[in-house]
Amino acid sequence: MRIAVLDDDPILLDLIKGALEHHQHVCHTYADGASLLKDVQQETFDLLIVDWHLPDMEGTEVVQSVRQLHGLQLPILFITRRQDERDVIEALTRGADDFMTKPLRMGELVARVTALLRRAYPEALGTRLVFGAYCFDGEQRALYLHGQAVELKNREYELALFMFRNPGRLLSRGHLREVVWGDNAEAPSRSLDTHISRLRSKLELTPANGYIITAIYGLGYRLDPVSVDANAEMGA
Repeated sequence: MRIAVLDDDPILLDLIKGALEHHQHVCHTYADGASLLKDVQQETFDLLIVDWHLPDMEGTEVVQSVRQLHGLQLPILFITRRQDERDVIEALTRGADDFMTKPLRMGELVARVTALLRRAYPEALGTRLVFGAYCFDGEQRALYLHGQAVELKNREYELALFMFRNPGRLLSRGHLREVVWGDNAEAPSRSLDTHISRLRSKLELTPANGYIITAIYGLGYRLDPVSVDANAEMGA
């Protein structure tokens, strides 16, 4: 999963980044609220970890701004040295999903992150996933459309699986490139567009099959489910 961590302590940022990456997450770190808020307008993340006291603003302000941009779907874990019950209540009231006090225990942090991700993205846990006419077999790394195997290269499979695990969600170009090429790879932007085009064709992503890919100019792509009623109206 792609996680953003906001804290002005560089040592703690490194510790959190190391713990999360050890568990196969991609971690982006920020030292001030303005930098994170700038990125969340263009990039997508699966979870945020936010400190309370920051050089330029309060973490509660960051959480409120993120909620205004992305609603309640994005899970947020709040971290702080403040321990009073009223502080916990304020953080949760402002939009945080969970709360941890410093000093952090990395094992507990990873466990809380895992729990938040499990609740937010339950469809990402199974090895056999069915989305209407599409069926993913995680053990065989195979995709079937109407019961027929679709021949996909490794990166095409990873991209398709990730998009189907996040239906209706705008995914930034950077997020998608990290999933397919890795967080350190400098994949050409056109490579992503080429892969998306191939998926449209190979997976026959049309209203008739229940899903389409929508390009959001300057931001990324979204896999949109198409309802049966919508299909009927289009065919009327």
